[in-house]
Amino acid sequence: MSSSTSSRISPSSRTRILTGITTTGTPHLGNYVGAIRPAVAASLRDDTEAFYFLADLHALIKCGDPARVERSRRELAATWLAAGLDPERVTFYRQSDIPEIPQLCWLLTCVTPKGLMNRAHAYKASVDRNVEAGQETDDGINMGLFSYPILMAADILMFNVHKVPVGRDQVQHIEMARDIAQRFNHLFGNGQELLLSPEASIEEDVALLPGLDGRKMSKSYDNTIPLFEGNAKQLREAISRIVTDSRLPGEAKDAEASHLYVIYRAFATPEATASFKSALEGGMGWGDAKQALFELIDGEVAPMREHYHQLMAQPARVEELLQIGARKARERAAPLLETLRDAVGLRSASSVAVAPTQQKKKAAKLARFISFREKDGSFGFRLLAADGEEMLYSSGHATPQLSGALIQRLRQPGALREALRDAAPNYELVIDGAVVGRGPTQAAGDAGVEKLLAEVAALDSDA
Repeated sequence: MSSSTSSRISPSSRTRILTGITTTGTPHLGNYVGAIRPAVAASLRDDTEAFYFLADLHALIKCGDPARVERSRRELAATWLAAGLDPERVTFYRQSDIPEIPQLCWLLTCVTPKGLMNRAHAYKASVDRNVEAGQETDDGINMGLFSYPILMAADILMFNVHKVPVGRDQVQHIEMARDIAQRFNHLFGNGQELLLSPEASIEEDVALLPGLDGRKMSKSYDNTIPLFEGNAKQLREAISRIVTDSRLPGEAKDAEASHLYVIYRAFATPEATASFKSALEGGMGWGDAKQALFELIDGEVAPMREHYHQLMAQPARVEELLQIGARKARERAAPLLETLRDAVGLRSASSVAVAPTQQKKKAAKLARFISFREKDGSFGFRLLAADGEEMLYSSGHATPQLSGALIQRLRQPGALREALRDAAPNYELVIDGAVVGRGPTQAAGDAGVEKLLAEVAALDSDA
């Protein structure tokens, strides 16, 4: 996309996405293919505003080695920058450099039901392991692990992002963030959507690389191939250890069953992949195949590896870039946190001071819109009267953005009254010729309809 075209895309129309990277290890080839490479590609889209952060506060939950956390922070920052993440295009920061995030975490903690945390997968898995081992239910479980989803919700809600790319095993955390946001809005929003409910963007087609032994590539299995650690020689040595079968050169290989072929496919073009597969099935020896795989991977990562080592030798430069990202992040976070503090009553004294002889009148309660998510995954809203009685119930929408846009439209003076239609046995809400909601039935009697109209009139007069 040309610069003239991209300049016409306003910041408000771009989709905000967020990705966190826990700082407990050194990236390997599987991390690059499964997370780093696709995330960097997504950050280059002109219709996307991307936030990438080093989740070093999360790292403290499961890593008690300060040296490892510190080393991982530097290695991960250098890795992402070397892989092509442009700090001018994205907001790239360390979680611990944004004090607004733990403050928001506490505000959210105070509205999150303990029962919701009891259902978190990570906590339940730890409890199950303790039970199986005959130990106390919560043995070895700290509050960081227990309330991990709330800190994750704060990471996401702090920037009111629209989408969070995750695997299926992380979807629960996004759903919890939605639940927490909606509860906060209900308790303190006074009809406003202070916190946007995010969507999980499930990455179904992300490549999962097998490790040296065929299992998923993971540090915990000690079967990884280094990304930037060391040099080309170490990459070659790691690839040479990939487990293959005993078929000799000249014998046809089962390419689809080969871990080596799966890794090759993650880096090659479709044409090169087809050629490699044909060579394997035609009797290519495993040694030649591993050499071909090394040349393919090294051709892609060698320039990035050089950049990585340059960055690791310049920690002050990496720190400078992270601080630039932190300032960008705080410019977005600070105003929202101030709004949220005000909503819960943590206002500064100067902002609420009144003359000694005056009493500030409490604002009259008005009807309010409440967002929700149906069991079928659709999104909608209710209009609740000042006393909490449900007056209108919307139809379902595919995304929270569509539902939110409709709420904003109905908040305009006169818009809600204009959209109401008397269509027995209900009042209907009609926008652009389509029924988007329904109100009191005839069973509610004239009083129900009159109450609805009175609530609408009060909203119009306050607008």
